[in-house]
Amino acid sequence: MDTRPVASARPESASYPATTERLVHRAREARLAGSRTGAVPRAEIDASWDRVLLSGIDPEQSPESTLLETDEIEHRRRSTALGEVMPLLRAGLATIADATQQIMVVTDTEGRVLWRQGHVAVMRRAKDICLEEGASWTESATGTNAIGTALAARTPVQVHSAEHFIRALHGWTCAAAPVRDPRDGRLMGIVDVSGPASTFHPATLALVGSVAALAESELRSRHLVAIERLRSVAAPILCRLGGRALVVDHHGRLAAVSGMPPVDRLPLPKSLEPGTVWLASLGMCRVEPLPGGWLVQVAEGTHDGPPRRVVLDLSRERELVVHVAGPVGSWTRRLSPRHAELLYALALHREGRTAAELAGDVFGDASRTVTVRAEISRIRRHLAEVLAHRPYRFREGVDVEVVHPDVPADLLPRSTAPVVLRTRTPAETVPGAGFGRGAGDVVL
Repeated sequence: MDTRPVASARPESASYPATTERLVHRAREARLAGSRTGAVPRAEIDASWDRVLLSGIDPEQSPESTLLETDEIEHRRRSTALGEVMPLLRAGLATIADATQQIMVVTDTEGRVLWRQGHVAVMRRAKDICLEEGASWTESATGTNAIGTALAARTPVQVHSAEHFIRALHGWTCAAAPVRDPRDGRLMGIVDVSGPASTFHPATLALVGSVAALAESELRSRHLVAIERLRSVAAPILCRLGGRALVVDHHGRLAAVSGMPPVDRLPLPKSLEPGTVWLASLGMCRVEPLPGGWLVQVAEGTHDGPPRRVVLDLSRERELVVHVAGPVGSWTRRLSPRHAELLYALALHREGRTAAELAGDVFGDASRTVTVRAEISRIRRHLAEVLAHRPYRFREGVDVEVVHPDVPADLLPRSTAPVVLRTRTPAETVPGAGFGRGAGDVVL
């Protein structure tokens, strides 16, 4: 009886030998019957089958999963740095996948499909196996497959035909590789190329792995640029400060230091908030947000910083900005119309708003909480020092000023947000928030 590994070496030709495929099928049937005699699959497939059998996956089940809502998919896309390298992935894989009648698939760390692109006919066919945006492709959901197995093993893997645990996937071939964040080595997601089994090629895995490595290199370059930008912001601030202080990015990577030895990385809490924070490596610190990172001052004594001030300038439709003055200086940031609407609603409701209330203010639909949470999360990356949550609100002690246009009807004129529509009519303007002449400053 043949006890050799079924695919100890991939064929050098572009075809996958029928004899090898028959042996894989025989090994799978034996494993399902509880036998380990006879032909055995490659080590990575063998280990995956063991995991899947323990999870109780039905080999005859349909590869279906509950799809994520569109808003949740968009939120996950914006929350991962993979979006920054999608042009590179499209150029390096999607065009080749299209030419070879395959598709490129990119997932997050939960195996959820966030992007897919490639051959149109194969995209349609992929829907039959639920290989579409929002679907889950972990081993626990769809058995042995390149995406799920690469997630479980944290290594590139190619899965072909009967190597898939679920029979419905035997007509497919796929190759996937992990993409890691070069800043901390954490897994960011999986990049995969899938297609009909007839499109199998032994070089596909090497191609996918190389493009994943290029994506990591691109992220590394972007990170170095961001650190240099943060360093340029940090230099004048540290010159004005006395005592021990560091400027780090959001991952704790050092950009600048003053009054103490440098460190490669400062461990930061997962949910870092501005204010006084205890850091294990430094003790009590004063933390302030900077564009792209944090200023960390080692507390030599307890003291409160000067009050903060926010000016929300909505006087010009084409130049919506927020000005922030804080303990370490002042800065200005351009706003999208949506972010301007959300901040305006919070300025009118200093007591705070829930996600559902903000959804009603901006969309007229209290159920759109996922979108609101995603947008507020993006705003707080830059305004965490003045914005709090649970409920969403401007922090205590923050002076907020709204600069309106001269004419009430010119307030965010393209907006359909109920909170804006109510304010455009002078008679319905919030008490105390009348329109002045000139810039029309209003202190709330």
